[in-house]
Amino acid sequence: MNKNNKTFRMVLLGMLSAIIIIQTTIPFLGYIPIGPLSLTIIQVTVIIAAIVLGTKEGAIVGGIWGIITFVRAFIAPTSVIAPIVFTNPLVSVLPRILIGVVAAYVFHRILSGKLNETVRMSVAGVLGSLTNTVLVLGFIYLFYREPYANFLELDMEQLLPALMTIVATNGITEAILSGVLAPIISKPLLKSIKK
Repeated sequence: MNKNNKTFRMVLLGMLSAIIIIQTTIPFLGYIPIGPLSLTIIQVTVIIAAIVLGTKEGAIVGGIWGIITFVRAFIAPTSVIAPIVFTNPLVSVLPRILIGVVAAYVFHRILSGKLNETVRMSVAGVLGSLTNTVLVLGFIYLFYREPYANFLELDMEQLLPALMTIVATNGITEAILSGVLAPIISKPLLKSIKK
């Protein structure tokens, strides 16, 4: 890897990290309110890092998002339930790191050579996004069933169907959005790195 390419990669990693920080600290930049849904778009930045830069960098950018979520749960919670669930790094940090790992592996290894680049980017976007949704909600169900059910004002037996509804509405919509945006943003950046 030549010096210019290495410098470009470092600058891009810094820019994507800065974008994550901005998206997580300034309201409405990381989330799109659409009717009753609030769609997270922060994962798209992590997916782009994973596709364009690779597994390690995708994990770093995802980790930055996770650490900010973790710290904010203590000092500036985004909701009433955040101090309960996001103070656990398994819920706040690990799923965000794994977005980058999953997206990079899908794009660079699992589908490499099997599908065209655009389709690989879309699939990586969808699976990266679903990784976050499924793991965050799964860990909440495992560790915080009762407080989360109380927060949603549900009986314990209603919690799993409610979480599945969140996956089916927000989760699938966010995954589709990630699958659309990932190639649109990643393709020009990948071309710049290859030059």
